[in-house]
Amino acid sequence: MQTVVLDGGMSNALEERGHDLTDALWSARLLRDAPTEIATVHRAYYEAGAAVATTASYQASVTGFERAGVPQDEAERLIASSVSIAREVRDELAADGRKRLVAASVGPYGAVLADGSEYRGRYGLTAAALREFHLPRLELLLAAEPDLLAVETIPDVDEAEVLVGLLDELGFPAWLSYSIDGDRTRAGQPLADAFAVTARSVVAVGINCCAPGDVQAAVETAAAVSGKPVVAYPNSGEAWDAGGRRWTGGATDSTTLAHDWVEAGAVYVGGCCRVGPQDIGALARALDA
Repeated sequence: MQTVVLDGGMSNALEERGHDLTDALWSARLLRDAPTEIATVHRAYYEAGAAVATTASYQASVTGFERAGVPQDEAERLIASSVSIAREVRDELAADGRKRLVAASVGPYGAVLADGSEYRGRYGLTAAALREFHLPRLELLLAAEPDLLAVETIPDVDEAEVLVGLLDELGFPAWLSYSIDGDRTRAGQPLADAFAVTARSVVAVGINCCAPGDVQAAVETAAAVSGKPVVAYPNSGEAWDAGGRRWTGGATDSTTLAHDWVEAGAVYVGGCCRVGPQDIGALARALDA
């Protein structure tokens, strides 16, 4: 299969444009306050060589918006708008004939807590409670007509099982990617067990928002266990300090590693937090070489 280049991080690109994303809504706040800035970031990634724009819905939820004083109907409109913003940018660029897609981001329950829980998992919720949280948001995003769903940064096999069940019910193409630490999910489960959780609608399975050095072995495991194309989009290599709400440590250039990921089975390759348009441009050129 031909390699598909994904975009990079939305939040870091917005921060580089001068936006403060330290509140609980994170980048989703700009769906309300500055939607044209989100469009600008999507455009930058597409123009850098990305074939997929991932929407600014990762941390967006009705309950999160309501806590920020947004009425329910407006919150629902804002979540759906994350897809329409990306679609409009994609359509603006259609004249050059390149195939571009919009992936609606579906983050884990822990992202809405805004306390770093997406890097821990094990929220203490039942499967029924997780289903009740995820289903309405999935339905809002699907109603806005993305090309696929990016079910991403999932830290826990238990949450993945709930999401996979919902994806089968909804019958819409999606990739499913875990946040990992070494050879385990962030919740501590073996990756072989995690990648065995797939569904008819899951077109790819893999990892994101992890250290670049963890990707190779994870891609090999995902390909062997799932038999599906693999998605891989690590962060910059820096570490998230949830208490200080900041990134620490040094960055790693993934460009030189990406060919090995592709040879191991990665079809969808890009970047996550702290990976910007220039990085994606370098990645696209490297994979095209």
